[in-house]
Amino acid sequence: MVFGGDFCQTLPMVPKGTCQQVVAASLCRENLWKHIKCLHLRQNIHLGHSEANNQHAQWLLEISAGATMDNNEIQVPQSMVCANLNALINRIYSGIGNLRAQDDQYFLDCIILCPRNDEVHDINEAILQ
Repeated sequence: MVFGGDFCQTLPMVPKGTCQQVVAASLCRENLWKHIKCLHLRQNIHLGHSEANNQHAQWLLEISAGATMDNNEIQVPQSMVCANLNALINRIYSGIGNLRAQDDQYFLDCIILCPRNDEVHDINEAILQ
């Protein structure tokens, strides 16, 4: 059996659970964990090896470790900030008007991730309009 993902980012769902209950329900707290062999990826094949990409990857690691938090807030670089939903859509899908029917790769390369389904619905509605 293969388990994949970053266990720091993929915690189990515990309805109305406290932080302690969520952590206690995680895979690494199971009896099975002592029989699992962990293999770690050493190379991020999705990122090119430019200095900017390396800095971004390091920033993400610092966020996941809580190192960049100040008063429980994360400082997001100004280059990642969009004024509103329309600005975000225009930035991500700037070339959508020039697509041919077979340009499926465009949608694989241009995605907006959301943590909640209601946000996905709102963004999809705005894009379709």
